[in-house]
Parts: sequence; C-alpha cells; structure tokens
Amino acid sequence: MEILKSNQINEIVLALKKGKILAMPTETSYGLCSDAKNQSAADRIFKIKGRDFNKPLLIVVDSVKTAKKYLVFNSLLSKIANKYWLTPSEALTVVGNYKKNILCNFFGCGNLAKGVVGANNTLAVRVTNDAFLKEICKKLNSPIIATSANLAGENNIYNFEELQNIFLNQEFAPDILVDGGNLKNNLPSTLVSVIGGDFKILRQGNLKVEI
Repeated sequence: MEILKSNQINEIVLALKKGKILAMPTETSYGLCSDAKNQSAADRIFKIKGRDFNKPLLIVVDSVKTAKKYLVFNSLLSKIANKYWLTPSEALTVVGNYKKNILCNFFGCGNLAKGVVGANNTLAVRVTNDAFLKEICKKLNSPIIATSANLAGENNIYNFEELQNIFLNQEFAPDILVDGGNLKNNLPSTLVSVIGGDFKILRQGNLKVEI
C-alpha cells in the first residue's frame, strides 16, 4: 500500500479521480474514502469493511449548495441546514431523499453509486466543516464516500499506526493510507432522518440537534 501525508492534497485528489480507495482522516475518525460516483470503488469499500450491502454508505460534500444537488430539500431539512450546516458545528449527517439528475443519463455527468443510494432512494449526506475534507471535495468536484475505516463490528480507528496494522495482512485493503497522525477520539457523526418531513435521531454523536 502507498502512504501519503495529509498535506499532499493534489496526489490525494488524483488518486480519487483514478478510482482508488483511501483510508484517511475525517472529522470523526479514519475513514475509507472514494469518489461517490465510482461504482467499482464503492463496491470495493463494502468488501474491505465486510459491510452488508443493504447498509448504505454516507457521502461528504463541501457545502449546502452541493448538498442541494443530491438531496431533496424539504422545510425541515432547510431549517436543519441553516442551523447546523451553514456555520461550524460538530459533525452532522442527514438522511433524506436522493435527487437523481436525469440529465446525467444523457450527458454522462454521473449519478451516485449503488450502495450509496439506498434501495428506497434515500441518501445520507454530511456537509463537512473539516478544512481537509472540504478542499478535497472542491478539487475533486464530486462527493466522496467517507465511512469509518474499521472493519464491520470493530471500533473506530484514531491512530495511524493502528490503521497500518489492521490492513497490513488483509485480503481486501485500501490502495492508499493517508497519514494524519493521531486523531481526537470523537464520536461518530450525529445521524438524523428528515424523510417525509419527520425528524428522527438515528444515532447520537457529539452534536445534539434541536429543531
């Protein structure tokens, strides 16, 4: 496996464009990341994690403007976005309905991969406030998959040496490890659903969402 430093942004973006899978720092823990429009990369992430394909992968975007390209915004989501996504806050992931771009079928601009979009046309999106992830999303000009790098059922990974040891002898492993050093032991992002205009907390992280 190749190792990059977290300041090698151009090399990281180039690797994502080539369909590579990277284990790299996120605002919560080390994550497995790829271009969210690349189907073969998404499929490989499920294999690496040993994850059930029926449990969709979340995506990270750089801004609310970008989120509106992929999520159907209802009044509830707009309220949450204005309160928590437009200003720096703890990590928040929102599950809503996927807005498929039908023009992509004709112009080849690329819709999101299966396994990112749920079987019931749902999508989990996080607008990142992390400068590293934000710059990558902007330069890639695409959402990225950012699911925790731990194997299914195992604890999150915050230490680069541990990350290396876990994937050293794995049959399925990322193409590249991005060294971000030791990360803070943050909880996974708070996960909420706004489907049908109903608010549900699916997972409680550091952020307490009040509507």
